[in-house]
Amino acid sequence: MLASGLLLVALLACLTVMVLMSVWQQRNSKGKLPPGPTPLPFIGNYLQLNTEQMYNSIMKISERYGPVFTIHLGPRRVVVLCGYDAVKEALVDQAEEFSGRGEQATFNWVFKGYGVAFSNGERAKQLRRFSIATLRDFGVGKRGIEERIQEEADFLIKALRGTHGANIDPTFFLSRTVCNVISSIVFGDRFDYEDKEFLSLLRMMLGSFQFTSTSMGQVTGCSPAPDAPTATWSLFPPFIWTKERARGEEKNPNTEFYMQNLLMTALNLFIAGTETVSTTLRYGFLLLMKHPEVEAKVHEEIDRVIGKNRQPKFEDRVKMPYMEAVIHEIQRFGNVIPMSLARRVNKDTKFRDFFLPKGTEVFPMLGSVLKDPKFFSNPQDFNPQHFLDEKGQFKKSDAFVPFSIGKRNCFGEGLARMELFLFFTTIMQNFRFKSPQSPKDIDVSPKHVGFATIPRNYTMSFLPR
Repeated sequence: MLASGLLLVALLACLTVMVLMSVWQQRNSKGKLPPGPTPLPFIGNYLQLNTEQMYNSIMKISERYGPVFTIHLGPRRVVVLCGYDAVKEALVDQAEEFSGRGEQATFNWVFKGYGVAFSNGERAKQLRRFSIATLRDFGVGKRGIEERIQEEADFLIKALRGTHGANIDPTFFLSRTVCNVISSIVFGDRFDYEDKEFLSLLRMMLGSFQFTSTSMGQVTGCSPAPDAPTATWSLFPPFIWTKERARGEEKNPNTEFYMQNLLMTALNLFIAGTETVSTTLRYGFLLLMKHPEVEAKVHEEIDRVIGKNRQPKFEDRVKMPYMEAVIHEIQRFGNVIPMSLARRVNKDTKFRDFFLPKGTEVFPMLGSVLKDPKFFSNPQDFNPQHFLDEKGQFKKSDAFVPFSIGKRNCFGEGLARMELFLFFTTIMQNFRFKSPQSPKDIDVSPKHVGFATIPRNYTMSFLPR
């Protein structure tokens, strides 16, 4: 009885101390950190967030606190940036200060600070320079990689013809194709579409990518990732190990080019280069079936500029403003990485009228830029006119930031742009799309919006033109 009473007193005392510490931290930060909702001990602001729709929940908070505010995800204190002005001021105007990488528990559990995407400091700088130079050496941005994409597009067209117009889920058709482009760069070879090891890899990457956007994936963003997805993750490094041809300078203590970093950088390239592009393609097909008038205009432009007897080239895009506008609008509307990868200020930083202590995490809300009403007249609607001028010519927008901006932007942007244009154009040159639903019944709202935006599952048929 006495022991139970003492335990209860101890628990109450501990809870009281936590509450007092939380209040003290809030008061101590007043006038320094941006404003935000008061957090509770242990759980922070999670009661004010819908973890099934984390992005939308955070944007709801911005309606009260403005474009720069602070939230607490459990023990994590995060400064949120919304809208073009705030994101640009941080990531471009103060690029060096905001160039650190923040937490993403599901991925950090795997990478542990290694590899180009989730590392910090000198390691991140060395691996980024190395990765950019290596991709350039392997032909990214040149005719060589364009030929690899065209070759892979041919394999995809053949596979889609083999469906004979049946209703199919396009997910793995697209993942296999996009992943093979990365494989040809990293390993110098592609996989057969029916390779069991290859399909297992794709299922693992898709499952993990989607997990980060579920309610559980959002909750574990403030604590160590659960064991559930780790069994499949653990299969990936041995897979890379058997394929990777590079060997690090492990005897040099000053280099970051040792096997652990090279393996994790290769894994970064596979995930970033596969799931983002294939998800964009998948969302694009759904949007085009929802808007058959847009699909018809794309077909008309393809027939007029390219015809049906030659393979599309990347240089064709300069003569195809409508296709360019459609792809940009798919990326804008699809908003695949709406919260970007978390950043971290690498030193004490003054931002606007606020003070961000070194190590403060930052969420640059890319989705809020892609849907900034200052730049897009109807940001919630799918409308290629957002990227066309009054003469029907392609119109750039500073708020088009699906690859992020600043020092830690996606260095694979050039490759992704080439893939999206060549895959979309080649597929639409050969097929028209048909949904088992009428356009008015097609739901283009996302299934999940967390770390990533995941479109709903659907089936469709590819009908030869």
